[in-house]
Amino acid sequence: MASETRETNGLIGSDKVEGTAVYGTDNDKIGSIERIMIGKRDGRVSYAVLSFGGFLGIGDEHYPLPWDQLTYDTDLGGYRVNLTKERLEGAPRYSGSDWDWEDRNRAREVNAYYGSSWIGY
Repeated sequence: MASETRETNGLIGSDKVEGTAVYGTDNDKIGSIERIMIGKRDGRVSYAVLSFGGFLGIGDEHYPLPWDQLTYDTDLGGYRVNLTKERLEGAPRYSGSDWDWEDRNRAREVNAYYGSSWIGY
């Protein structure tokens, strides 16, 4: 039976990314990754959807973070972003199903907020 490798030094399985903590510049946990959004055509990870707020998954808000804004920090065992919880609260977000992932204006708004150089999907 082949052993299942879910993580190497340079790669990680999507199931291990989901639920991973995200920390701000002050080392405080600001949320966790709920899912990642991958381009169907190019196979690139475009966004990590950060779940923040609420209690036990109820009332959470979701923040699409451009993938290039996340850096894995082995000391924290999670991803680090260059923002604080207060700055995150002003970021583009959604709750429920009110987000159109194909809306290019919204993509530009998200990328501009974080200063991301990523373009297209």
